[in-house]
Amino acid sequence: MNAIVTVIGEDKVGIIAGVCTLLAENNVNILDITQTILQGKFTMVMAVDVGKSSAPIGELSTKLEALGEKLDISIRLQREEIFDAMHRI
Repeated sequence: MNAIVTVIGEDKVGIIAGVCTLLAENNVNILDITQTILQGKFTMVMAVDVGKSSAPIGELSTKLEALGEKLDISIRLQREEIFDAMHRI
């Protein structure tokens, strides 16, 4: 099952490493990463495969949100179908 991780916030050292480490610890395969930094604002969208995750998607989402709070950024996990539907509107 594929999902999308979105990260938005101020550009800081350690964002990518923190997110990638958390995903690796939970057996989530990263399929693609797109990132931009514009005027100090950091945006990253990651396509991930959560099919073999060691944590249920709800728990994984909670862990990512907690990491976002620690780094003072926004991190969200959505199933790919929900993400696609939101962007068609």
